[in-house]
Amino acid sequence: METRAVLCLFILQLFNRGLAALIQTQQTVLAAVGEDALLSCHLRQTEDVRQVIWQKVLWNKERNIGSYSEHFGQTIISDFKDKVQFTEAGLQKTSIVIRNVTEQDEGCYRCLFSTFPDGALTGRTCLEVYELHGPVLNVSTSSSPAGSVVSCSATGRPAPTVTLTAPQQNLSLSLYNTTRVSNSNGTVTVTTTALLSASSSTQVGCSVSVLSAAPRELLRTVPGPSHTSDHGKPQIIMVALPVGLTCILVVLIFLCLKKKRQNR
Repeated sequence: METRAVLCLFILQLFNRGLAALIQTQQTVLAAVGEDALLSCHLRQTEDVRQVIWQKVLWNKERNIGSYSEHFGQTIISDFKDKVQFTEAGLQKTSIVIRNVTEQDEGCYRCLFSTFPDGALTGRTCLEVYELHGPVLNVSTSSSPAGSVVSCSATGRPAPTVTLTAPQQNLSLSLYNTTRVSNSNGTVTVTTTALLSASSSTQVGCSVSVLSAAPRELLRTVPGPSHTSDHGKPQIIMVALPVGLTCILVVLIFLCLKKKRQNR
């Protein structure tokens, strides 16, 4: 009996996989908090489809979101009226968009094609919601060791990856240090700091990313060390002295001429 039960279960799994293979869909969809997420399913071969249903998978049960049929058209369940819309309604291909995604929208969704006489063909796609703020790039001067301290930070959920780069050749970033701070809202702030050694102004870059989403990059020009701080002061004094003496001489001449006029 146990052997027969296992065999039946195996056959059922193969059958379900075969049905799922008929539907083209993206296994994982990434979306940032506040963005829109597009979910779509495409039936690979022509079937006699009577209705298409979208569902959200909650633990071991499903919750209907909306449906489409030629007779009734598009229908969105009232609980999802302000959240979900059909972007493509058809019996062979269907797409919905989830507006302004939040953590509560994360999870798996099913597209169900009700066919005759084969029954339901089901596709499954999962939505992963992430959060990313930044990058923020700061630069300060270091005297010991000499150079510029470059710091880049980003906040996200899950913890973001923060990478500092020096695009130009013959430049080095050293003394790397990375810190992580967990925030009360579930996000993590990651800060990477490095020392830039350069004799002139140059560019540094910072790249931040979460999961497999496209990274965000930021470039900033870092000024080179100042050569005027020590040598500029004597030059300023040497220029200021003649100018000051000239002004005093002009004032004295003016006073002398004024006195002579008064005596006359």
